[in-house]
Amino acid sequence: MMTLTTPPTVPPLFRRALRFLLPIHCATCEAPLSDDPIPLFCRSCWATIAPLTGSSCPRCDHPFASPVATIHSPDRLCQTCEEEPPAYTRAWTLYPYLPPLQDAICLLKYRGKVAMVPALARLIIDRLPPLEAIDHIMPVPLHAERLREREFNQSLLLADRIARHLRVPLSFTNLIRIAAAPPQTTLTRKERLKNLRGAFALRHPERIAGKRILLIDDVFTTGTTMDECAAVLRQAGSGDVLGLTLARTMEAHLVPDRILAQRARRESGLLGG
Repeated sequence: MMTLTTPPTVPPLFRRALRFLLPIHCATCEAPLSDDPIPLFCRSCWATIAPLTGSSCPRCDHPFASPVATIHSPDRLCQTCEEEPPAYTRAWTLYPYLPPLQDAICLLKYRGKVAMVPALARLIIDRLPPLEAIDHIMPVPLHAERLREREFNQSLLLADRIARHLRVPLSFTNLIRIAAAPPQTTLTRKERLKNLRGAFALRHPERIAGKRILLIDDVFTTGTTMDECAAVLRQAGSGDVLGLTLARTMEAHLVPDRILAQRARRESGLLGG
C-alpha cells in the first residue's frame, strides 16, 4: 500500500505550554484555547458539526427539501441526475459546508494549517458509508501550478488517512490535472463543466482497468469536478467509480433544521443570551 509520511503530533503537555506562552483563540467563536483536542477550535464549536442524515438523491446525495420526495419512490433521482446522469456510480457527502467545518477546511486549504487533517479525516471515518470491494482510493488532483502555490493537496492528505483506515491501496500519481482553471466558486454548473472539460487525464490507464475506485475530495459544490474525474476513469475502462466528500455547499433552505438550531444555540451562547 502506498502511503504518505505525516509529521508527528505535538505532545499535549508541550502544546499546552505553547498555548500559555502564545495564546490562541478558536477560529470560529474566538474563545481562548487551552487544552482543546482539536487544533484551532474549542470543544463547544467543534461539537456543533452535525452530519447530513435526511433524504437525498441516491446517486449524487443532493439533499431533498422534504422527505416526502422519497416516500413512494425511494430510488428517485434528483432532477440533475435524471437529466444529466453523472459518470460516477454513487457519491456521498457527509456534512454541510458551514462553520466551524467551513472554517477548518479554509484554514487547511488557504492558510496551510495541515494540523487540521487528522480531525477532518476523523469526521469522514466516523461517517463512512458502506464501501465494498474498493480496489483503489484516489484523491481529486490539483494542477501542478496550484500544487506549487499550496505545497500540498488537501484531498490527498485526507485520502491517505482514509486509505490507511480501510487498508486499501492509495493511488495518487495516476490521475492528474493537466489543465489549470480559474477559481470556480462563483460559476454555475454548466460553466464549471465547460471549465473542466479535458482538465484531467491518466498516466497509466491500464492500471485501473476493471478496478472499483473511490474518489476523495474535500468539498462538493455542483459535483462537476467529481463527475469529470469519474468520466476519465470510466472512459479508461475502470469499474464503478464512487465519490466521497467531506462537506457539501448547500442552499439555506436545504440545511436541516436541527443543524440550524445547533448554530443558533451556539451563537446565542456567544452573545450571552
